[in-house]
Amino acid sequence: MNRNIASVDSHRRIATFRVAVTAVLLLSIPACHVPNLRGARHGNQTPDAFNTPSTAATEGVPVAESTGQVEFHQFFDDPLLISLIDQAFVDNQELKILAEEIQIARNDVYRRRGAYLPFGFFGARAGLDKPGAFTRDGAVEENLMARGHSFPEPLPEFLIAANVSWEIDIWKKLRNAQSSAYLTYLGTAEGRNYVATRLIAEISDNYYELIALDKRLETLDRTISLQEESLRFAKLNKDAGRGTELAVQRFEAEVRKNQSEKLIIAQDILEAENRINFLTGRYPQIVERQSADFFELSIHPLSAGVPSELLRNRADIRSAERKLQAAGLDIRVARARFYPSLIINAGVGYNAFDSKYLFTTPESLIYNLAGDVIVPLINRNAIKADYYDANAEQLQAVYDYQQTVLKAFTEVINRMSKVDNYGKSLEIKRMQLDALEASVDVATKLFQNARAEYVEVLLAQRDLQEAKMVIIATKKEQLTAVVESYQALGGGIGPNYNPHLVTISRSSAD
Repeated sequence: MNRNIASVDSHRRIATFRVAVTAVLLLSIPACHVPNLRGARHGNQTPDAFNTPSTAATEGVPVAESTGQVEFHQFFDDPLLISLIDQAFVDNQELKILAEEIQIARNDVYRRRGAYLPFGFFGARAGLDKPGAFTRDGAVEENLMARGHSFPEPLPEFLIAANVSWEIDIWKKLRNAQSSAYLTYLGTAEGRNYVATRLIAEISDNYYELIALDKRLETLDRTISLQEESLRFAKLNKDAGRGTELAVQRFEAEVRKNQSEKLIIAQDILEAENRINFLTGRYPQIVERQSADFFELSIHPLSAGVPSELLRNRADIRSAERKLQAAGLDIRVARARFYPSLIINAGVGYNAFDSKYLFTTPESLIYNLAGDVIVPLINRNAIKADYYDANAEQLQAVYDYQQTVLKAFTEVINRMSKVDNYGKSLEIKRMQLDALEASVDVATKLFQNARAEYVEVLLAQRDLQEAKMVIIATKKEQLTAVVESYQALGGGIGPNYNPHLVTISRSSAD
């Protein structure tokens, strides 16, 4: 229980109100001087448009809406991939950890909110008091007893009281601190959304990697089948005296090499599956995937839109913006510490030496009211240090925001350009592949009719296999570029998609 109430003389109820306004204002004039802060250097101005192939529109033709506004259920048309992403949103451990960080940030909002409201306490106390004969209290009792007053010995004391303490938020220090916590909470939630968009991209990338590995395995099986057929003819030619053991051994070596390569790809498939399993929060198991033609896979078309849409769509930019706003409020909080603080304390209760007199009014009624004005005068280095720290943290937030925006623009341009260039490269490689398939067919027929050397067949088959592997890798890179472009544009989920996301309204925060 507050010592102000406990120390009130139970025989003399006194109301006190201590506010030395004039003296405090005179003393606080030098204390209210606030040091100057450093300002941030402005970054380069945001471009008016993206210099990407998909947005290089003809004059007078409007740029399409940004793909970043498309939710992933509409962006991907593969139900198996969508199911994996949905499961990751429920079971991914990193998202669960971030959800708890959001909860912690939310609790800090409520904590700061309570700081500018009155603090109330209620309690009771009972005890005995026996002052020494040579103490002040003992001398007072001795004097009163000499005048005919009697007191129990030892002297009991009973107290029931309530106390209120309230710091008046004159300079909005406490409210700004609460608003800063609220913006930090929003930034934490946006940070989680950014991780969610990266999770979508990572699962999609591994999913398409799995399909590409399946295609490589299929290519190896076809190549092995083709080489085994050539090996069979090489043996027949050797038996007929039209070939040598060298051709047999070369074809045999190629077959064994590709059979060995199949085991390496099988290991890559296992690891890709387990990467997806880890991201979805489940133990190793086979990942179901689309079995359609790999080269016919297509995703939602891309459009960069205008740069202003990127600032709204990218969760990391929104998060950096919230942190920048919070840093600005933190400076206001630090500045307010240079100014006087007004704290009001009040209490009321009942205090008596005998329980039968405890609720006797007004004899046992006690109360107090005090107002304290506190202003820093000496050794303000700690306040200055906090103020300069807030300034440095704000500059960090400014530069972090500028860096995040610059990184976002660079990612959009690089990745969308990659989609375009790899798409063009894929078309050329398709023509190369057609020519190589025709050359293998011709070389095989000539070799079977003893009109071509085995080396020509061997080289044609090897070139065809390498070309198939390259075109598979190119297609995979194109799909990865599309997924990464989608992420770079801010695509993925809306802020309210995940039902496990902890939310808090601005009205409740205020």
